[in-house]
Amino acid sequence: MADVVLYEKNDRIVTITLNKPETRNALSKDLCEALVNAINKADADAGVSCVVLAANGKSFSSGGNLHEIKAMTAEQKMTPLEIENWYKTGIQRIPLAFSQISVPVIAAVNGHAIGAGNDLTTMCDIRIAGEDAIFAESFLRVGIIPGDGGAWLLPRIIGQARANQMLFTGEFIDAQKALNYGLVSEVVANDRLLERAYELAEMVVALPPLAIRKTKELVRTAQSVTLKENLDQAALFQGVLQQLDDHREAIDAILEKRKPVFKGA
Repeated sequence: MADVVLYEKNDRIVTITLNKPETRNALSKDLCEALVNAINKADADAGVSCVVLAANGKSFSSGGNLHEIKAMTAEQKMTPLEIENWYKTGIQRIPLAFSQISVPVIAAVNGHAIGAGNDLTTMCDIRIAGEDAIFAESFLRVGIIPGDGGAWLLPRIIGQARANQMLFTGEFIDAQKALNYGLVSEVVANDRLLERAYELAEMVVALPPLAIRKTKELVRTAQSVTLKENLDQAALFQGVLQQLDDHREAIDAILEKRKPVFKGA
């Protein structure tokens, strides 16, 4: 049986690929578990500076596995408390893992990113889409709510008004509208999607590894602290980074008009 999530490391870039095309990469229990493990593995590797999240098949992710969701009550007769625990020990581990990873994650969105699949894109730092990409917050269409952090993530990315429109109507939006909303930063030809994702990843990993991680941490914590607290954190990080060989190498390379060689120290 093929792995439901593929993990490949090339230099300082890790590619994590959703690999259940027969279900349009629905976020079933096994895929959730494998995705969390892959994210944690990349985060723990000091030799990683960027992750590309991609998907095999015609869709990025069709969202929650409807067969599993239906079975929870129709067959397994799960109680409300059991369903609550199912979310906490299952799909909700994904946004928590993404919230902890210390390197940038680039989502290369092909085809449909629906419901939890759309929310999965919002957990990434950079999102680019193929021309055929379709996005939707479709939870109300099946009588449930975003159980994976979408109601928290989406408004922070595209603003409350547009998020409300997506959440309360369940409308499907195409790649160009997603670009206009700010849900994605670029739309590219379908056959250039991964190529462009790797171009961006290469730009990331060309920079000092420790500074990349500190930048991600600074950006992440900025969402929940005051300006003064963020400035204090930035000053603390600068005190560390400006003592590193990579900082000196970066300046020397610019002054000497050559390509820098960073060592992650």
